[in-house]
Amino acid sequence: MKTVCNIDQCAGCMACIDICPKQAIDIVDNLKSYNAIINEKKCINCNACHKVCQNNNSVEYQTPIQWSQGWAKNEELRKKCSSGGLATEIASSFIENGGVVWGCTFRNGEFRFESAKYINELKKFTGSKYVKSNPSGSYKEIKKILENGEKVLFIGLPCQVSALKKYIGENLCKNLYTIDLICHGTPSPKILDVFLKQYNYSLEKLKDIKFRVKAKFMVMGDYKGIITQGVSDKYSIAFLNSLTYTENCYSCRYAQEKRVSDLTLGDSWGNKLPMQEQKKGVSLILCQNSKGLELLEKAKLHIESVDRENAIKNNHQLESPSIAPRGRKKFFDNIERKKFNLLVFKNFPKQCIRQDIKQVLIKTKIIGGGDFKL
Repeated sequence: MKTVCNIDQCAGCMACIDICPKQAIDIVDNLKSYNAIINEKKCINCNACHKVCQNNNSVEYQTPIQWSQGWAKNEELRKKCSSGGLATEIASSFIENGGVVWGCTFRNGEFRFESAKYINELKKFTGSKYVKSNPSGSYKEIKKILENGEKVLFIGLPCQVSALKKYIGENLCKNLYTIDLICHGTPSPKILDVFLKQYNYSLEKLKDIKFRVKAKFMVMGDYKGIITQGVSDKYSIAFLNSLTYTENCYSCRYAQEKRVSDLTLGDSWGNKLPMQEQKKGVSLILCQNSKGLELLEKAKLHIESVDRENAIKNNHQLESPSIAPRGRKKFFDNIERKKFNLLVFKNFPKQCIRQDIKQVLIKTKIIGGGDFKL
């Protein structure tokens, strides 16, 4: 078996698929890892896939020049978004100034990247997506747009930003603006489907999916909780405890203070703001260069200073990758034979019991489940 990069270390960025002139590469997803497999019968040994692969090349990092936190001044927008609406407001401003925005959306059972040329299209990008997305096809399209002299804003994970920059080349980067999202790690979408099927759902049948409402972590399918609203389900518990990520995430090259994008956005966890502001959502902002400053200055944002050390303390991904729990191997060894929920329970019994009790209390109306209207 011939692979583009080292076995089980593929980030799933899909840049090798877009660049291959003979469509000789397939991404094989075995739930616990991705691998970019080369079909040697089709391969012409042009080496394009190896040259574009981020694992086979050094990474060009930038040290942040500004640390801050903030949110969209538009209160209605801030209310609808999980982290203060800052990314959506920046994207709106970018479109108003003649640019095209690319981001991840959920459509036809898949997490894919699409473009937005009009502000009313941006709603398809809103919401955190705690699963691996597929940017294949987007690299080619973005390169065409840049070659036409148009400006592009790409919002994605740091590994996807790195892949895009490598794919388009240095000469086209002038009109490319990038935002990377602070990432814990990402599971295969097949893992999500295993979880959903316990409740007779499937990705291909859902029209909409959400993973979070403000600080409430729970999977919501077609605008309702997969389990009782207000309760963190086993998928969320597994994700937050780093159990289900693909293998490469535990040695992520981007989990550090230095970044690969113009702007880095995440949640400003542990901030000292009044609780009223925290509940509305507050974004952490790392700005790396003049392009990042331009994005912030043109958007209608409330921005204030943030304690850098406290921000890193509450976002460990700015210092080191997530650590795989001891039970991860056994979890994947049994995932095809045993119930997803049972395997998560065995790994994190206290957290699961706490949420199970909360579910009973909400169902019996002893406590409320909260307002989760979107």
